Amino acid sequence: MAKDKYVAYVSTYTQGDRHGIKIYDVDMEKGRFHEKDKVEITNSSYVTISHNGKYLYSITDFGVEAYTIEKDGGLELINFAPINGMRGCYVSTDFTDQYLFVAGYHDGKLTVLRLDYDGSIGDITDEIYHKGLGSIAERNFRPHINCARMTHDNKYLLVADQGMDHVNVYRLDMEKGKVTLADIIRSDMESAPRHIKISQDGRFIYIVHEQKCSIDVYSYEEKGGLPFFEKIQTVQEIELEKGSTNAASALSFSQDYNYLLSSIAGDNSVIIYNVNKEDGTLTQNLRLPISGEYPKDADLFPNNKFLVSLNHESNDMTFFKVDLENRTLVMNGPAVKVDVPNRIIFHKLEG
Repeated sequence: MAKDKYVAYVSTYTQGDRHGIKIYDVDMEKGRFHEKDKVEITNSSYVTISHNGKYLYSITDFGVEAYTIEKDGGLELINFAPINGMRGCYVSTDFTDQYLFVAGYHDGKLTVLRLDYDGSIGDITDEIYHKGLGSIAERNFRPHINCARMTHDNKYLLVADQGMDHVNVYRLDMEKGKVTLADIIRSDMESAPRHIKISQDGRFIYIVHEQKCSIDVYSYEEKGGLPFFEKIQTVQEIELEKGSTNAASALSFSQDYNYLLSSIAGDNSVIIYNVNKEDGTLTQNLRLPISGEYPKDADLFPNNKFLVSLNHESNDMTFFKVDLENRTLVMNGPAVKVDVPNRIIFHKLEG
């Protein structure tokens, strides 16, 4: 039986290197990457793959770019579209791949764009500027949108505002591409909600908070045309100490959704949680250092046997062999140099 083959896409800032997306062949047996290609694009702060697996979308300066994913994992540019604002920090699609959502950290702006049948990015259908004053004057004195992703029933867009310490819940009009506020999930003051993940069955929402270094777990359901969220767990990832520079980064699920990963800058560690799929709760499996500085993203290989950490400030990727039963993480070969990496996605190639 032929073994599954994967490529990995790594998005980076471009400081002296014009190629903001690196493409790697993934060695699933040895847990390593081999550079395959690179794509010329400026400051790819985030990338996502459409739910049909055919297209990749990337943030770039002043807009977004669409790419066709070729059979060998290569990327072919389709088009560029402006977002009428500052460079975004997060991009995602709805579950029918009809709309693209861009989160703007710098200007606190949510942009909705229509997607065409061929994967190309069309016109802007809605623009929302968050307003208000945050609680931390030296940084979060104004809105900073850090994440925007749809619930799995494709009804509500969850938008994390790090500056305002809450997640706005927008109802999406699938015909017009307009959003209207339906609810607000409020986080603790000075917690800074950063990224959102959703369980495989869509019943549980996970919100990681950058400054509080915690994860809030919510149940989600729709009743009578309204969204309902109930907090069922708060996980304190590390102890908070006065003067600490620790900050939680992105969340990522293993491909089987049995594990949730969180990386901590400052402490420079990765935490892997076991996921209870029945009640949504998390139990820590391991927390260990990643041998780099500022792990902005980390992910398990699709076979759950290896882990890669993208270390934003040490300009490299570090690799580890993982034993989730014995709760160990062991360095797996030398680090791979890559300047200011931001985001990693594994993609399974067609047979």
